[in-house]
Amino acid sequence: MKKCVLALALVGIMVFASAGMADTFITIGSGGVGGTYYPLGGAMAEVLSNAGIGVRATSRSTSASRENCRLVASGRAHIGMSMASTLYQAITGTEAFEPDGKLPLQILMSMYPAPQHLVTVKGSGITKLEDIKGKRVSVGAPGGGDQILTNLILAAAGIDPDKDFSKQQLTQPEGVMALKDGNVDAVFWNFAAPGSAVLEVAAQRDVVMVPLDEALVNKVIEANPFLIPYTIKAGVYESIKEDVTTIADGNYLVVRDDMDETLSYNLVKTLIENRDKFMNITTQAEHFTPEEASVGITEFAPGAKKYFSEQGIDMK
Repeated sequence: MKKCVLALALVGIMVFASAGMADTFITIGSGGVGGTYYPLGGAMAEVLSNAGIGVRATSRSTSASRENCRLVASGRAHIGMSMASTLYQAITGTEAFEPDGKLPLQILMSMYPAPQHLVTVKGSGITKLEDIKGKRVSVGAPGGGDQILTNLILAAAGIDPDKDFSKQQLTQPEGVMALKDGNVDAVFWNFAAPGSAVLEVAAQRDVVMVPLDEALVNKVIEANPFLIPYTIKAGVYESIKEDVTTIADGNYLVVRDDMDETLSYNLVKTLIENRDKFMNITTQAEHFTPEEASVGITEFAPGAKKYFSEQGIDMK
């Protein structure tokens, strides 16, 4: 009898151990507190961990796109959130990624468009892009994708961030504090609207959103076809009474190009089919559909292609 009990106990231990061994640990590179990436990364980690697909996921706060691409390429993160402009430079080894060379990245899924925000406060004297000359302006965190899109816009407008204004490189929380305290005149941010960073500033100051000239928008997009024109509608932020013309960047989940096909299939299937669980983080999760999530600027992971193909999407 004792031998039987012992045998059953050993079997139970072996089953438990094998189940534990089957779990794949996933790290998601998200973003800084104040944007959309950070809370969305946490929600994705929770959904993946509870989906019964043998995954235990955690979300890691980062300086966003540029750092995430490098973390994923080096294997220090398994999924990274990245703006399209950053991803394009990463896979082509250009601009900010010229020292890195081409990074071995693929797309897991497209997430949503994120408009560029040029945010200031009432009384700053900034009502158009050219007004930032001579001002104190944050172009975004050093490792984030905000800077890449900001620099594309400034270059097209003929504005030199190293000469034409006092350049600061602030994280989102730092930018919020600086705007509230009057230590910076304007901040460039890129995230889904409404962004919590803007809302936090608006709780204490009269926020002003600076529109981009339509001709400038067209010029930037013509040179960078992965970008799209975008309008932040009046009322998205309480103090914004008129539509704001700007540029939107795509946002992707990226993985290494050697991720296991079954794993990438399970990841994208779980995220797409649980999109309702992300709606309380951002209404942009409405874009988490096979039709929209399968549109990208480079190759998708094999498992993602398999899932989207099963949904009737032509992935050739």
